[in-house]
This record gives sequence, C-alpha cells and structure tokens, in this order.
Amino acid sequence: MGIYNCAPTLAEALDSLLCQTYQGFKVIMCDDGSSDNTAEVAQAYVDKYPDKFILIRNDHNMGLNYTLNHCLEYADTEYVARMDGDDISLPDRFEKEVDFLDKHPQFAIVSGPMNYFDDEGVFRSGRGKGVVVKENFIYGTPFCHAPCMVRKEAYDAVDGYTVSDKLIRVEDYHLWFKMYLAGYKGYNLEMPIYSMRDDRNAKKRRHFRGYLNEARLRSWGFRKLGLPLYAQVFALRPLLVAILPFFVYDKLHKLKR
Repeated sequence: MGIYNCAPTLAEALDSLLCQTYQGFKVIMCDDGSSDNTAEVAQAYVDKYPDKFILIRNDHNMGLNYTLNHCLEYADTEYVARMDGDDISLPDRFEKEVDFLDKHPQFAIVSGPMNYFDDEGVFRSGRGKGVVVKENFIYGTPFCHAPCMVRKEAYDAVDGYTVSDKLIRVEDYHLWFKMYLAGYKGYNLEMPIYSMRDDRNAKKRRHFRGYLNEARLRSWGFRKLGLPLYAQVFALRPLLVAILPFFVYDKLHKLKR
C-alpha cells in the first residue's frame, strides 16, 4: 500500500484487511511524504498488530511508481496484492484471488471488478470478463490496479514499476504491458472483490498530463504487442476524453460498465 494524505479513510481500509476470510498475509505500507497524520494512523496499526503490519517511509513525496517499488523491496511472499488507503477490500477478496492463483499456475495476474461508492453509497459496479488477451489492451488498462494480486516472480521479471514522469497516472497500464511482453498472462474475476471510494462528478481526476501520458503509452504498447494498425486510432481516445465538456464527462463516468 502506497499511502499519502489518506488519514481520514486509512483505518477503514486497514480494518477491511483485518476482516479478510484469508489471513495469511502481511501489510507493507509506505508513507509517501504525507502532510497529514497518515503515518500516525498507520503506526497505530503497526503497534497493535506488529506481526501483520509494516510501515516504511519515503524521505519526501516521490509518487506512486517509486512508492510501490519501495514496498516491493520488503515483499518476500509468493503473491503480492495491491490496495489504496481510501478503499475497501471485500471480505473474501484475498481468499478468491489466492485460490485462483493456486489453481491456475498459467496465470500470473488476477484482479476483479470494483464497486464505486461515495458518501451516498455504491453508485456503479463493474463486471469481469475472464481471460485477458492482448486485444483487450486496445480499450484501456485491462486490469483494475488496486484490487490486483500478482505473482512476485512477474514483478521481479519486469523490474517492478517504471519510474518516469511520462507514466504518471498510467503506471499500472504500463506494468501490464511489460508483463504481457514478458509472457505473463492474467484473468479478471467476474464479480466485484473491492470497493473504490469515488466522487460522482469525477472532475478532480481530470488531468491533461495523465491523458497525454496514456495516449503516448497506448501508441507504444500497441506497437510492442503487435496489435493491428487500426489500434492506433484508439491511442487518441484519452486526448478526446480530455477535451470533453465537464457535464458530458460526468454523465459518461456515471454509466455502469
């Protein structure tokens, strides 16, 4: 878990892990230079559950790519799961993901769809569609990042997350490209295993730099995967989304996938 200025929600996130039906895990939290009391909240869990929680810190804010790589330095388990400090893992999330990877050695990545919620409750839910093939990359990142579980060997094979300003907000999409290029495959479970805290209007997540990064990444990744030339048209989609009027973007964001 990369944690950054999430003090108001972190306890709820960590409690959802303590409620997991599968308990054979440890939690590595890296505070990325928070300016609130995120680290203090995390430390309280380390003090109360020293065999379950580990807290490390960056010297200053370094970004998610660097922070997750810092966490990976402390990971010595066969599988590595992700989570964000403002979300909730459903109680059987780990049980389902561990069971899947145990039974399907041909897959290195397993994730699942998410419920999207705010103060008024869940307003959208996703559905997973099974095996992810390279053509799925055309339409966007093929796995939800926060609820993923990945074999540690796959992270090691691609040297973890690539740290670059050109990958801000698309670090996970780039990771999946790297893993598929290295021969690893993944699967999406059908039903939600995770709840993502989200605001209904989604305006604050609109950053042109992120859309530009995604467009560049798509163009590069589609070529590397050997996808048909028409796929390059879809590389422009993030730029089109970036210029949508807010009210149009808001309505599209609310649609149930």
